[in-house]
Amino acid sequence: MLGPIGGARRRYATATAAITAVLCAVSFALPATAQADTGDEKKKVDAQIEQLHDALEGTSAELAQAYLALQTVQAQLPAAEAALADAQTKARAAEKYNTEVGIQLSVAQANEARAGENLVRNEAALDSTQRVLDAFAADMFQGGGGSQLSVALGAVSADDFATRLVLADTVTAMTNEALDRLAAARADGEATRGYLVAVRAEVAALKARAEEALAAANATKAAAAAAKQALDSLVAEKATYAGQVESRKADELERLRAAEAEQARLQALLVEQARKAREADEARKKSEAAAAAAAAAAGQSYTPPARDANPSGGGFLNYPANGPITSEFGMRFHPILHVWKLHSGTDFGIPCGTPVYATAAGTVLSAGWGGGYGNRITIDHGIQRGVDLVTTYNHLSSILVHSGDVRRGQLIGYAGTTGYSTGCHLHFETLEDGSFVNPRTWI
Repeated sequence: MLGPIGGARRRYATATAAITAVLCAVSFALPATAQADTGDEKKKVDAQIEQLHDALEGTSAELAQAYLALQTVQAQLPAAEAALADAQTKARAAEKYNTEVGIQLSVAQANEARAGENLVRNEAALDSTQRVLDAFAADMFQGGGGSQLSVALGAVSADDFATRLVLADTVTAMTNEALDRLAAARADGEATRGYLVAVRAEVAALKARAEEALAAANATKAAAAAAKQALDSLVAEKATYAGQVESRKADELERLRAAEAEQARLQALLVEQARKAREADEARKKSEAAAAAAAAAAGQSYTPPARDANPSGGGFLNYPANGPITSEFGMRFHPILHVWKLHSGTDFGIPCGTPVYATAAGTVLSAGWGGGYGNRITIDHGIQRGVDLVTTYNHLSSILVHSGDVRRGQLIGYAGTTGYSTGCHLHFETLEDGSFVNPRTWI
């Protein structure tokens, strides 16, 4: 008996660890920004997975692991798709900005080049004009000046006088024009130098912006690539887990039918046990009635034997363990097999190793390995409220009683996760005449 018990315990501990690893792996598969933006979504996913744990109670560990992983990945896909779309949008915007800055930089550099060329031409023209004026001034100095009066006094005839006067006017006009050009060239040169300083500052700023834009574009491209890789990974995981779930469906359905057959067999035995218990109860009542009649005939009082009762004043049964009820009795829809099945008891969410107690005095009908129920104890409490009441304690890590009578509150075992279980807990059942009923009607 120890072989299958130990093997099941190890198998389910491994499965639970594997499920936890899957949840963590999927969580860290998304980029950090996606994780930060989906904190509320993660809480919803965690709640959904917790509900699935309840729905998968009694399912094989391998199938439960694959299905929980599949649902976790499925729930993460929308966030991954949104992260990819966001990253791609930002990448396109960064590329556009990088292009725009590049165009602005090209225009500014072209303006800088033209301004430089203009400055060179301006300085060449300025230099040429200055040389002409310098040469003209030297000639005038060597020739004794070039005023109209000096030119007129040097004439030898009336025609020569007129000619000299016209030449003097022409020289004066040309000199003034050259001086104007020189002043304009100097002004243009100063303006061009100022413009060139501004353009060079603009080019430097645009170069810095271009470098930043390029870095941003590269970063957003990398983020988009990471988001795409994360999404592709999730899609691949989804396909893998979906295949695992599909391949195990037939085996799980067969196992479910076997469990239902075992449950029916147990119920049939308990129906027979209920018949015997009812006969024993009738015999007890007759015996007590006969004893009471005999005592009355002898003029004596008669006190029947004390019956077991809950000292807490609540229901007939005590709580089997100290811990919260985490899953109620009732019909459940199996999310993988798409069938309705009865969750035939009440689950107490307690750690493995938590003490489990007999809920009332009774007789141990069986104690040992119960297939999907793991380590199981079945106790008959006799006829109560007109029915034969039986309780079962399932998925125990260890069993302390194997036969004979037990008293109310006696330690009978420790909680575990043996059999088909998705985590440490106690699955507690009550049966009336062999039929499962809600334990809350008794505790």
